[in-house]
Amino acid sequence: MVAKDGRADLHRGGRAREPWPQADRGRRERGEEPAAGDRGRGHASVSLTFVRAFHTLGRAVHGYRLRRTRRPRSYIVVSRFHNPDVPVAYTVEEGIAWITLNRPAVLNALDTELAAALADHAEAAAADPAVALVVVRGAGRAFCSGMDRTALAAREIGETFYRHWIRGLNRLEDMSKISIAVLHGYAIGGGLQLALACDLRLAAADAVLGLGATRHGLVPDGAVLRLARVVGLGRAKELALLNDEVAPAEARAIGLVNWVCPAADLDRTLQSIVSKVRAASPTAAAHTKRLLHESFHRDPRAMIEDVVKAQNECMHSWEMDEANRAWRERREAVFYPPRPSGGHR
Repeated sequence: MVAKDGRADLHRGGRAREPWPQADRGRRERGEEPAAGDRGRGHASVSLTFVRAFHTLGRAVHGYRLRRTRRPRSYIVVSRFHNPDVPVAYTVEEGIAWITLNRPAVLNALDTELAAALADHAEAAAADPAVALVVVRGAGRAFCSGMDRTALAAREIGETFYRHWIRGLNRLEDMSKISIAVLHGYAIGGGLQLALACDLRLAAADAVLGLGATRHGLVPDGAVLRLARVVGLGRAKELALLNDEVAPAEARAIGLVNWVCPAADLDRTLQSIVSKVRAASPTAAAHTKRLLHESFHRDPRAMIEDVVKAQNECMHSWEMDEANRAWRERREAVFYPPRPSGGHR
């Protein structure tokens, strides 16, 4: 069924209203009640969804009150990427590497195969001179619903997963290219950790953000390494220890995401952001990104020589030639497609 605004209505009719049979079936077999917060195989049931009825009614639970929220309504159709045979799709178009989590049936829940593919594609994008920008998004109704709980319960998630996972997140963070996470639907648990590894984050207004690892007996590994740098230590402790959900507007206010837009405007807003990124020199942007990261763990005075060296490289780059020419010709500089280093004209 389609809502009045033209988007798929996840509350009425259609496949979006199907129950979450894999998780519920396993509990029934064990004689347990289905967990209200588990949304299908692989969904991480964080605190924002741990009792479905209370999530809907906003009742008090053990002295705490859950905010009444709507379930995500976004649905990202990425037909050019969608290949049911791969957990992460990858393509390069016009200098943009698109990394698309591709397990829509389980809301792009994380498993070892997905983590390995994510890391491999991030490394490919980092090494490809034709890539100037990386966009990470999810196919279907969600960006990423966190850990695959079925795989975790079956002990299929272990050290191999975490090594691939950390490799992928580190590569996104460390690459010289700018990375953008596009969040819609659920961006919780590992989904939010993945977003934090990217340089910039765009969220749909109906996105649901949060962690939840400590409720499942785990450390939010990707978050503890980055979250405090983004939102401050106090907020990071609140999010990681209490596992509360964060509405997109609040996430914008605390710096957890950079932009919030209506779900229907997600692609249009992304296009605008890409245009802004492309208006900057790739060499200067790469150095700026690296130096900002290093400023968190190095004495700023000890970085002066690195800053001078980076500035000297920028001054002698083809981008500076283009910027000067554009200034003389009273036009905007054109930095894309980028040219090889040292390619003056």
